[in-house]
Amino acid sequence: MSPLPFSQLFDSREQKAALEARNGLLLFAAIEEKVLQSKAGFSLTPQLLCELHRLVIQDIYTCAGSFRKVDVEITNTEHLPPHWEEIPGHIEVMCTYVNENFGKSALHLAAYLMWRHNWIHPFTGGNGRTSRGLSYLVLNVRLGFVLPGRNTIAQQIVNNRKPYYEALKAADHAAREGRVDVSWMEDILSDMLGAQLLSVHDQACGK
Repeated sequence: MSPLPFSQLFDSREQKAALEARNGLLLFAAIEEKVLQSKAGFSLTPQLLCELHRLVIQDIYTCAGSFRKVDVEITNTEHLPPHWEEIPGHIEVMCTYVNENFGKSALHLAAYLMWRHNWIHPFTGGNGRTSRGLSYLVLNVRLGFVLPGRNTIAQQIVNNRKPYYEALKAADHAAREGRVDVSWMEDILSDMLGAQLLSVHDQACGK
């Protein structure tokens, strides 16, 4: 792989961790704002994707908000992300799928984006956090409100990544056969959504 065309902006692991925590809060604040704005209409665009990515890694790497200009590999997977020059085309297809199928279930759209964004792997860093933010944004927009609950889907994935990785692999396998099948991802997101909503009940009960 060619040298990455960006540099880090942090001085220590502790500083990086603090920036990631801050950016996570900024991302969720932006998601809440965009869900409210979506009542006047919503369209998924490459510009929105880049905006979310910028929030995820701002002040961490200089490539925030920009598609990668190199080819990359992902460890522990058979999938090889597309050549960097193909990224804009794949992103357009992804956005078109969501916009033209917005009548499908919220879980299907969220699962599709969780997988497809990772499949494209459009950025040199922060792809996982961006895909989780993008998926959660569209889930909320499709439902028409900001989901309550402290045990968020994104946090559950971070706490136990194995089911998430297995669902990505299953969708990759279907894609190699020419199919879009994110049913496995839909199932795990459904379980995680249930856990997030249950946390509201537990909070109400003082647990």
